[in-house]
Amino acid sequence: MANAVWDPVNNGERKISEEDRRIAEQLRLQKARQKQTLTLQRENILSQKTSNPARRSALESALAQIEAQLKTFS
Repeated sequence: MANAVWDPVNNGERKISEEDRRIAEQLRLQKARQKQTLTLQRENILSQKTSNPARRSALESALAQIEAQLKTFS
């Protein structure tokens, strides 16, 4: 059985298990990595320059998609 600890977020009003805390931390780290990956992809797209209209359109579409995903983290 996992040890229970006081949840500082709720001023100790409820207990959460170490397992729940570990899972929550893993999810937080996963979201942080996803956000970092999207930010790097966004920077990469913004650094690309092209005079090809089709390529520019594809980059604009990809940028819009990435920015929409980044908004979910805000």
